[in-house]
Amino acid sequence: MRSAAALQGAANAPAENDREAELHLVQDEQASETASSSRPEDRPDGATGSAEPASPEPLTRPDEKENKQTAATPEPPAAPQGKILAKPPLVAAGYMLASLLLGITYGLGMGFISVNLNQIAGPLGGTTTEAAWLSAVFMIPNASLTLLLIKIRGQYGLRKFAEVSIVVYLLVSLGHLWIDDLQSAMVVRFFAGVAASPMTSLAFLYMLDAFQPAKKLNIGLSLALTTISIGSPIARIISPYLLDVGGWRDLYIFEMGLSMIGLMAVYYLPLTSSTFPMKLGRTDCISYVGIFAGFGALSVASIMGRLYWWFEAPWLGWVFALGIAGFIMTAVIELNRKEPLLDIRWLLSREVLHIAAVLMLFRLALSEQSWGVPGFFQQMGLMNDQTQSLWIIVVAATFLAGLASAAVLKPERIHIIHAVAAALLAVGAFMDSRATSLTRPDQMVISQILVSFASGLFMPAAMVRGFSAALKNGPNYILSFIIVFLTTQKLGGMMGSAIFGTFVQMRERLHSSAIVSHLTATDPLVTQRIGQLAGAYAKTQPDAALRKAEGAALLAKTVTREAYVLAYDEAFLLIAAISVAGFAWIVGHSLYLALRERWAPSQAAAAA
Repeated sequence: MRSAAALQGAANAPAENDREAELHLVQDEQASETASSSRPEDRPDGATGSAEPASPEPLTRPDEKENKQTAATPEPPAAPQGKILAKPPLVAAGYMLASLLLGITYGLGMGFISVNLNQIAGPLGGTTTEAAWLSAVFMIPNASLTLLLIKIRGQYGLRKFAEVSIVVYLLVSLGHLWIDDLQSAMVVRFFAGVAASPMTSLAFLYMLDAFQPAKKLNIGLSLALTTISIGSPIARIISPYLLDVGGWRDLYIFEMGLSMIGLMAVYYLPLTSSTFPMKLGRTDCISYVGIFAGFGALSVASIMGRLYWWFEAPWLGWVFALGIAGFIMTAVIELNRKEPLLDIRWLLSREVLHIAAVLMLFRLALSEQSWGVPGFFQQMGLMNDQTQSLWIIVVAATFLAGLASAAVLKPERIHIIHAVAAALLAVGAFMDSRATSLTRPDQMVISQILVSFASGLFMPAAMVRGFSAALKNGPNYILSFIIVFLTTQKLGGMMGSAIFGTFVQMRERLHSSAIVSHLTATDPLVTQRIGQLAGAYAKTQPDAALRKAEGAALLAKTVTREAYVLAYDEAFLLIAAISVAGFAWIVGHSLYLALRERWAPSQAAAAA
């Protein structure tokens, strides 16, 4: 059962990454605002940014005619104040639905494996621990490929990027149908991690494309994050039905169908956002090798460390060493470049380190919903079909949180939003820390609504703050901020599951030992309890000694279950304490900034 608890954390670690991912997409908004004239977005030249003539087509869609007309003329004046949508309402709705479709497709592709490892391991001929490698190999490329995709998208253009990305994803989804053992599944899952990286990019781009530039960073960003954060809960809702119909292959038949619909959406709804012209250089690729090794190694260690245990598998040490060496190699290269891929000095500045600390703190705490609650219910013996009602409410709460964020998000409100998110998270985690072995999904509805709102409010505000800090130094610093966000969100999500999962395992062992130490065979209450449990086998087991042994085994399971309840309660309480510390930090820092701003004029006057 300890292995099962560890596996749940490992399975859920990749799901943390869905919402954090592709921050570079908002750089398109910055480009569209600063460009003096528009150009054909479907075919930009990566080196010079000049437009290539569009290829004639037998049938020209109305939206393509509109793109060609705008490419040949200067950009129109700014939209009237108060206008939200950048396109006619029905067209804008189509773009938003395309974003929702692509975001859910990405989330399901990752979630179907992570939330169904126990059901998939058997048909593939592996143990649950071996099946956890499917999540690990998915994250090896997926954790860092976002950074390289920025350059690729800037060099080859949005339209090519979109069309190639969705086709590759469709082909990889099709490849799942030929899996017949664990080894072939691991190969396909590695390429699935590669193919899934641009899917969140497309989900972001399509949502942002529907809104006016002034609304992209509040409404567009909030709704885009919502679309990519609901994939894992939806996977928990629909997986039982698909598994009942045709086994695990039906999961990916369903995903392949969504990919085909997404392909049609990408073809008929071309993206019109601008991109920065970029060129992928040889040194960029060399630097990325180090980043790839670092992120991939730490992903594997975070997911598999608790299953093989940190101090019992020597190869984990080599994995950590590889990751550190990769990061050091990249840092050495980037520090000696005139035009670096990452500005290491800026990354180590006080402002960026403060932002990174806040992001990491919240990412660790948000593991409460993606790792803690599913793991707790698994230890209580509940399967996905028994928790569907809770995840339906989580999806609804996530949508409402996205709408609330879109309504209130402004740069000057970021500190208030973060403080509210920390308070909601603290309250929700504290409520969950009162759980018992009789707690069921209905008793966690309120707490999970609070956690969903905390996540929905925090993430868009954090992204806006980070982008503001990066853009103050120029658009090229977007790449450097992305590495901060990937580190704190993707790696932070996996590290959160690893840290709290290890904490639960250690506390469970301690509580089990403490409980067992009070159970002695001479205690009449213990003897009575064993007799009661053995009575369940009275009609099927005539041997009294064997019945007593079965009763003792059931009592041992009860002890383990109660020990896990205590361990999870302590983990939830620890998350609540971290959230309270985050709340205090945010409030204290906000007061410090306000006082410093108030005192600055008087100090300047005194100095004069």
